[in-house]
Amino acid sequence: MEKEQIYEMLTEEIGTEFVKKDEEMKNYTSFKIGGKADNLVLVKTIDVLKKVLKLAKNNNIPLTVIGNGTNLLVKDNGIRGIVIKIDIDKIKIQKTENMAIVTLGAGVKNGALAQMLLKEEIAGFEFASGIPGTIGGAVYMNAGAYGGEMKDIVTEVTYMDSDLNIYTITNDECKFKYRYSIFSEENVVITEVKLKLQYGNKEEIKQKMNENLESRKQKQPIQMPSAGSTFKRGSDFITAQLIDECGLKGYQKGGAQVSTMHAGFIVNTGGATAKDVLDVVKHVQDVVFEKCKKKIELEIKVIGE
Repeated sequence: MEKEQIYEMLTEEIGTEFVKKDEEMKNYTSFKIGGKADNLVLVKTIDVLKKVLKLAKNNNIPLTVIGNGTNLLVKDNGIRGIVIKIDIDKIKIQKTENMAIVTLGAGVKNGALAQMLLKEEIAGFEFASGIPGTIGGAVYMNAGAYGGEMKDIVTEVTYMDSDLNIYTITNDECKFKYRYSIFSEENVVITEVKLKLQYGNKEEIKQKMNENLESRKQKQPIQMPSAGSTFKRGSDFITAQLIDECGLKGYQKGGAQVSTMHAGFIVNTGGATAKDVLDVVKHVQDVVFEKCKKKIELEIKVIGE
């Protein structure tokens, strides 16, 4: 089906305000890389999500779901069909005597949530305060930092499948592992997340957040476009350390470079293409395997054509 036809169907179904045609995906990823999406829909409500999923299924239109694009590399020829960007951003805090139950739309940004929890003197989310992206994306990949992971604080996750059924599952049912959840395997859309957090001292919470931020500034190239940590940690090795020991810091192809600050990051030095990044990835993987006999896996998700 032609992209113009898909655009007409979408706008007829949900209006023109949140539908964009031939949209540059580099504007929706922290890497600042990516070709055009045929049609991109900003989804702010469950009702709109249902309509788009139904339209895509009934017409066999390829569908791609993204959050804030902070763990993504979009290929240079872009994405066919429909891209859904989840922007459901409701926040509800229910305070009991001993804990706070926080219910979140999947599009809530981690940084904004951290600031709100700080004001409410709610602790336990400090580890994620500097993780870019949304709460849905963080659950999808069981994001973590500074000794904490999403699996430590999630109690329930609600999602919608392609048949428009809505399910809520428990922490155990999410099958969280290192940078993995059941959602990595399932063709579903996370819509809501429930966290269980404790009360804390405002100054202590703020101090932890500041310490984590300062650590990021000192150790990670956060001032340059990237998708965060490019490679997963090994079961018995620290990937960035191996890359460094192989002399690959600063290795560059086109605009993509192994960061000179942190070998686990590939950064966009300006004008990098997805091909540049993938060429650097392959070179790093080949050299590390040749010299250290270790296979290193991508942490970032690669989508598109």
